[in-house]
Amino acid sequence: MSLCFSSNLITLHSPKHQNLLINFSSEPSQFFKLFRVSPTTPSRKSYKPIKFSNQRFKLYASLTQSQAVEPTQSSFRNKSPKDVNVLVVGSTGYIGKFVVKELIRRGFNVVAIARERSGIRGKNDKDETLDQLRGANVCFSDVTNLNSFEESLKKLGFSFDVVVSCLASRSGGVKDSWKIDYEATKNSLVAGKNFGASHFVLLSAICVQKPLLEFQRAKLKFEAELMKEAEEDDGFTYSIVRPTAFFKSLGGQEDKINRVLPIGGPGKALTPLEQGEMLFKLLGKEPKFLKVPIGIMDFAIGVLDFLVKVFPSLEDAAEFGKIGRYYAAESMLILDPDTGEYSDEKTPSYGNDTLEEFFARVLREGMAGQELGEQTIF
Repeated sequence: MSLCFSSNLITLHSPKHQNLLINFSSEPSQFFKLFRVSPTTPSRKSYKPIKFSNQRFKLYASLTQSQAVEPTQSSFRNKSPKDVNVLVVGSTGYIGKFVVKELIRRGFNVVAIARERSGIRGKNDKDETLDQLRGANVCFSDVTNLNSFEESLKKLGFSFDVVVSCLASRSGGVKDSWKIDYEATKNSLVAGKNFGASHFVLLSAICVQKPLLEFQRAKLKFEAELMKEAEEDDGFTYSIVRPTAFFKSLGGQEDKINRVLPIGGPGKALTPLEQGEMLFKLLGKEPKFLKVPIGIMDFAIGVLDFLVKVFPSLEDAAEFGKIGRYYAAESMLILDPDTGEYSDEKTPSYGNDTLEEFFARVLREGMAGQELGEQTIF
């Protein structure tokens, strides 16, 4: 069963680093510039745009010329924002909620897909989800089940121009990674295209450039299939966004289509030591650190990998150990293919809200509104 709500509509339907250097950003002022694309193919059914009686989402598409794709008059780029329908999956996650809010602010018609119980361990019921996504047309459905998902979209009675995927594994476990980062995300692509979408915005992660973990491999597999889809369909384009760390929203996306777009926060990259010193300074305390050799983590992971052969149920525990080791040893900056080194200079910087300002605000006001939501792996 799926339920779809909007501000004036309720529809019931019965029957998807050595030195760890990180650029942080929580600046929502810059957002998606959904790039020029060719029109959808004639075989795709045309529907009326969603109609809202209250505030509309205005997400203004960039009209900057791109060398990759020649625009046409019938492209959704030439529509008024109020006539552009955007499907958002992963809308109840930390980033997804801010994405929906920004889309609302900029005037696009948004359908936000959510589970009937959302949030960490399903703590949010439908009313709480509707409140979090106020202004969107909220559709309660299951993106991991393609047939059910498409049935929900069909009952809405309109097509989509753009799909924005903020889906991410909640745990980083092996099965969860492939179920969400690959299968559910692919379902959103298939369903989106079947309902007319000609552009797909994918939230990925900068760490996939050095894939050692299952969720990274799952993301890369989908990225490759998304690129192939654009190569085979002249009327379809994509943008892959790879943020360096936690973002309040996807600020500062570049004006490119069919590109991988790395995004970092403002200022220089910070090592874990510098981040810790920053916190001690804000708390007015003397810095105290306990340094743990990376070899201890390697030993623990080795033991877990051995035990998995005897006790397969420990598979996720072993993977969690690898995730911890990865973030302790690898950078979240651009990996320079020429030097094989991580590069602060080559990592694009966006936004104005710094990590130090964020820490100071949390110390004053607490973490209200900063919950990680369903997707916690970035």
